Amino acid sequence: MVDNSQPVKTPKTSPPEWGPTAWTHLSTVRTRSPLIQCITNFVSMDLMANTLLSAGASPAMIHSLQEIPEFTPRAAAVCINVGTLTAEWLPAMRAAALAAGRAGKPWVLDPVAAGASGFRLKACLELVGLRPTVVRGNGSEIIALCNASVGASKGVDSSHESTDAVEAAKSLAKSSGCIVAVSGAVDIVTDGQRVVGAQNGVAMMQKITATGCSVTALIAAFVAIDPLHAFEATATALSIFGIAGEIGMDMAKGPASLRVHLIDSLYGLDQDTVIRRVNIISFS
Repeated sequence: MVDNSQPVKTPKTSPPEWGPTAWTHLSTVRTRSPLIQCITNFVSMDLMANTLLSAGASPAMIHSLQEIPEFTPRAAAVCINVGTLTAEWLPAMRAAALAAGRAGKPWVLDPVAAGASGFRLKACLELVGLRPTVVRGNGSEIIALCNASVGASKGVDSSHESTDAVEAAKSLAKSSGCIVAVSGAVDIVTDGQRVVGAQNGVAMMQKITATGCSVTALIAAFVAIDPLHAFEATATALSIFGIAGEIGMDMAKGPASLRVHLIDSLYGLDQDTVIRRVNIISFS
């Protein structure tokens, strides 16, 4: 999420409906308050939960394998993040993905540092095989999943720009049947055919741990209320989160204050601001 000043190839004209669509998604989340089950890393739990709450959703940080059969089918969507992956947590992730699938509920995967180790890559590939609705990662993570290779990631940070990963994202989307989102200077979203870029955000968001994790949870909330249009819901969630970062940056003095203002700005977004500031462009 990011710095709009970085150059990208010239896109086609932005569809005029993106602004109203983004507002419809956000206002519907606020009205319905979808229950989002998050199996996520210890670092991201706080910001992820507060992002969901400020957007109007209801977070549930439930990762116990024993609770999943009873709880997961009641959730509107599931967010699975492998940031602090352990062998003990992996069965719960598998079980939640399967339970969501059986219940016809969307689920979203964040393959954090997918290429950092063989264990992590194998786990992420197994989860992709369980057919997430959306996979959201940085450029290195998406390239690692597409190439099934260790070493493409330097950890939670990306050594690739999102635009470097467009073809990998399209290939992964086609092979997995899911929507793929790539965070970066422009947040790329593809279903394997269509490609759009959400250009909202500020570079300092990258200096706040768990912003990527948190926008993945926001994607889950947006997809929960519009599962038949997961492509559009993913793009608008990325744009909305970026707008909150832009507004927050106007008041922030650094990463710590931006974190606070980001949450406040997401909570306070109104229709006029969303429609005016959404910046989603088409590449296909």
